[in-house]
Amino acid sequence: MAVTTELPARPPAEQTLPLLLERNARLYARLPALSWQAPGGTGLDDTGPDDTGPESSGPGGTGPDEDGWVTLTWAQARDHTTRLAAGYAALGVGRGDHVLLMMANRPEHWLSDMALVRLGAVPVTVYGTSAPEQVAHIAGNCRARVAVVEGAAQVALWEPLLADVGVPLDRIVVVEAGDEGGHFPYAALGREPVPERFEKTLDAARPEDPLTVVYTSGTTGEPKGVVLNHRHVLANASALDEVVELPPHVEHICYLPFAHIAERMLGIYLPVHRASHVHLCADPTGVAGIVRKARPAQFFGVPRVWEKLAAAVRAVLPLLPAEQQAAIEEATRVAREHVGYRERGERPPAALEEAYARQRAEVLLPLLAAGGLDRISWAASASAPMSIDVVRFWAGFGIVIMDAWGLTETTGVATTNSPRTGFRLGSVGRPVSSVEVRVARDGEIEVRGSTVFSGYLREDGTVGPVVDEEGWLRTGDIGRLDDDGYLWLTDRKKEMIVTSTGKNVSPALVENALKEHLLIGQALVHGDNRSYLVALLVLDAEAAPAWAEAQGIDKDTGPGALTALAAHPVVREEVGRAVAAANARLNRTEQVKRYRLLAEEWGPATGELTPSLKMKRRVIRDKYAVALGELYED
Repeated sequence: MAVTTELPARPPAEQTLPLLLERNARLYARLPALSWQAPGGTGLDDTGPDDTGPESSGPGGTGPDEDGWVTLTWAQARDHTTRLAAGYAALGVGRGDHVLLMMANRPEHWLSDMALVRLGAVPVTVYGTSAPEQVAHIAGNCRARVAVVEGAAQVALWEPLLADVGVPLDRIVVVEAGDEGGHFPYAALGREPVPERFEKTLDAARPEDPLTVVYTSGTTGEPKGVVLNHRHVLANASALDEVVELPPHVEHICYLPFAHIAERMLGIYLPVHRASHVHLCADPTGVAGIVRKARPAQFFGVPRVWEKLAAAVRAVLPLLPAEQQAAIEEATRVAREHVGYRERGERPPAALEEAYARQRAEVLLPLLAAGGLDRISWAASASAPMSIDVVRFWAGFGIVIMDAWGLTETTGVATTNSPRTGFRLGSVGRPVSSVEVRVARDGEIEVRGSTVFSGYLREDGTVGPVVDEEGWLRTGDIGRLDDDGYLWLTDRKKEMIVTSTGKNVSPALVENALKEHLLIGQALVHGDNRSYLVALLVLDAEAAPAWAEAQGIDKDTGPGALTALAAHPVVREEVGRAVAAANARLNRTEQVKRYRLLAEEWGPATGELTPSLKMKRRVIRDKYAVALGELYED
């Protein structure tokens, strides 16, 4: 069924996030709002109210449970944010002030964000992997006086800005006890009683007021501050609820950075809108364990996450007994056939429905249950073009990934596939009701509507709009709309390769074809102003060892194991066959003539990926400039 939430009497266009939080505290007082794994805490007194709302049941809060999880109810979340708001107000934070946040996905981050919004301030989360010059640029651009950071490592990054005359920062709040180093301790925010009548000054935000500023991750150039207001966010939330089918108070695993629009929508704004339950994951490497515990009905992953999950499953399947492998192969065949009918908008024949129900119950669900994915009813992805091979792999397990598309500037999702309104595997779906989408003559996708942002933040505090006189935003993405209204992405306009013969090539198209083989975890295609394409290929860290073991290659668990595999002749021969297979499906201009196989995975920590796991092509090209040059030598 579609998500429904009871709203206060005012029209949806007049809603704000604080009003929805108050509704949740009133109607769903004892339902879980926020859970996280101890150690850690809110930094405040964790006791909660005894009052209940019409929908509440059970205790006013739990934790830690036998697995070390602590939970706040919606009533407790409201009370915590009231005290935090009073603490921030005592520091001089007022209506319209920007406040910078640099923390993992921990309760102090979520609650501070909401407390600042209730105060009328504007929270601005900064990626934890940001370079010092990016931090300085953001601090100067938004003119924030207060930064709230996690611990000593973040203090070292922000402290120099206190002496920077070009940055107005004058206060650092530190969450981790013992790391303050003379700065303001987060725990002190809630020590003083909330002033009498203070609550009457809260929750006065207007729908047109800024809710947050989200800085683009900076794959090229300096980050730009995207200004989003309450109306943008809640219009997007309402549009998404029209196309999803989720149980009430659904769980969400919150592991992507809050600096990314996807997690701000999924981990903060939609849970408040839906009164749902957020499981905070401070360390993204632990997300698999949380999924197994929570068994969520929805799961969002950028393409790299789904690729890695698929690689892990593919690595295990060949190790199973032959009889079990055959059963799984038959079950996935039936599941894909079933999905095919749904994709065409047709009702599957009764015999297929019966066969799918049996295979799902007897084969697929037990496999999915081992990973906590057996209750998934909404699986989604966005951020970059998804390999159709990965999409069809998951469809074989009955998980149809509803690929979506949007930008920070469109408040997240602008188009999406949907089990309610239709889907086409490989596309990014049709426009949600809050936007219109068109494709210009040069193939660039343009968007306008109620969720298109106000503009970029200027250093003088004003907002510079970037839409044209008719309200259309040029997105920088290239794509096409089919006759049924589905959008098909090609690539980023700035990332298209133009060969020396004048041919245009989508690197993502070629890279996804190369990554269809389980040995290839990552790929970058290069060839701008060259006569042919070359590629850097990265061995998949999960799948490659399992594949090698199945081929009888001696297992090596040492630190140089992947490097040894990348040099092994059997592995190199198989990668060669994978490249040839990909080339067979591509036209001549798109084919990769030479490549280099690497063993070191790219990631945010080493600089090749953004925190949202998009490739920084320029960084990779610069890092491997010599290797790429050698691929063009005779």
